[in-house]
Amino acid sequence: MARGDSEEVHSITSAREPHSAQVDHRERNYLISMAIRVACFLSFVAVDHWIRWVLLLGAVVLPYIAVVIGNSAIRNPGDGPSPFGVDRKELDG
Repeated sequence: MARGDSEEVHSITSAREPHSAQVDHRERNYLISMAIRVACFLSFVAVDHWIRWVLLLGAVVLPYIAVVIGNSAIRNPGDGPSPFGVDRKELDG
């Protein structure tokens, strides 16, 4: 069977990252953010300086930032299938 000119061929290198890998990446980022938040709280209690208010602000704002980053979709350039050879002039015969 010969291929028609209108048939698209997809490159395996443009395949998306597995969902389990995306979940692992999100969980790791969330845990790192929450560890920084705990450090901010502990430092707020231990430090008696003007910087303690910055630490408190970080401890209050970090959960929101961590959730937004954790729920955002991870996008890579070229995510998803793309026709193989569309932008690859060297493959044209």
